[in-house]
Amino acid sequence: MPEDNPKIISTQNAEHYIWGAECDGWHLVKSDSLSIIQERMPPGTAEVKHYHRQSRQFFFVLSGEATMQIGQETIRLKANEGIEIPPLVPHQMRNDSLHDVVFMVTSTPKSHGDRVIVA
Repeated sequence: MPEDNPKIISTQNAEHYIWGAECDGWHLVKSDSLSIIQERMPPGTAEVKHYHRQSRQFFFVLSGEATMQIGQETIRLKANEGIEIPPLVPHQMRNDSLHDVVFMVTSTPKSHGDRVIVA
């Protein structure tokens, strides 16, 4: 539940976690109905291909360049570009570049616990 006194949230004070071997995530907003996470992927890292049963997601690149596999299509997202992923659509984000990619992922409802790995 939101606090009565809203506070400024940043990667400096948000809940941090590590995923994969070396990727970072910061929960900027974390509730059952809405999740907003800032993530950082070093060069050569990738998420596993998966889909969500209920969660709709929007990925927005802040810096760097990400490669997204969405179904059978491969697209590249540059800084200030984003893409919406509906529920049940298999997707995977990769960093095929030589630099970190930093991006935001907004999910509604939250995506944690709603993930199905695609073989």
